[in-house]
Amino acid sequence: MARHSKLQKQVLALYRQFLQAGRDKPGFVPRIREEFRVNARIKKTDVMHIEYLYRRGQRQLEQLRDSNTKQLGSFSNPANQS
Repeated sequence: MARHSKLQKQVLALYRQFLQAGRDKPGFVPRIREEFRVNARIKKTDVMHIEYLYRRGQRQLEQLRDSNTKQLGSFSNPANQS
């Protein structure tokens, strides 16, 4: 089995933390999985982008853990709308 870099381990840990935090909130887990799947397509060599998303994810995780958080918002790309 391939060894993971430090950044890969951090991202995997963040993913597990997201799943754990979203477990008690309806509709969060599918959205979390989808978001991580979309970003899994980013090239491993694009470290700056991955680190940016990791830091952003940490902030979002803090918000998700807040007991006042009831739903997730998202922005849609107008070009993708029909």
